[in-house]
Amino acid sequence: MLYAFGFERIGVVVSDLYFIDPDPEAGQEGAEHGVRLELRMLQEGALKGSIYSARPISIDRPLWRVDLLESVDGPTGSMNRTHHHPRFDGWEPGRRVFVKELSADPLKWVGQRLSDLPGVLADAGVAEEEVAPTDAERLREAAPRILEVIDRLLNGVWSGELGQPPHNEDKLTEARVSWL
Repeated sequence: MLYAFGFERIGVVVSDLYFIDPDPEAGQEGAEHGVRLELRMLQEGALKGSIYSARPISIDRPLWRVDLLESVDGPTGSMNRTHHHPRFDGWEPGRRVFVKELSADPLKWVGQRLSDLPGVLADAGVAEEEVAPTDAERLREAAPRILEVIDRLLNGVWSGELGQPPHNEDKLTEARVSWL
C-alpha cells in the first residue's frame, strides 16, 4: 500500500515493505519487513490537454529514507533492523545508519525529523533553495497525519496483512515487495 503527501516541491511517500538483501552486512541476514518512508522531490508536469485535463505529477528524486524494519524471524515489534539513509547519491541510498532513539521510539524520532526539514536537508546535502519556502511549515503541520499512516501500516505488517513476501518465495536470495 502506498500513501503520498504532497506539498509544493517536496512530498512524503510511505509504504509497507518486505525485503531480502542479496548482499547483507553481518547480522542483517534474512528477510525483513516493515514500513518505508521517503522524502522526495515533486515534479509538476505540463497539462496534456485543456485547462480541465488532469495534471501529470511525478514523485521524483529521493532525498531521505527511513526504514522501520524488523527481522521476519524476530519478535513482532522488535524494530531490530530499523535505520535511516540520511543521504542519497542520485537514486541510490547511502549506507544504513542505525540510531538508538529511532529503534527505541520510531514514531517520535520520525516526527521530530519531519518537523525539522532544514536539518534533514542539511544532512542530505540538499540546499534549502531546492524546496519551497512553505514546505517546512506544511510538512510540520502534516507530520501527525503521516505518523498515523506509519502506525496503521506497522500494525498491518504485525498482523500479517502487509509487508508479505512475493507469492513465489521458494528459495529467495533477494526480494523487494513494495511501492518504494
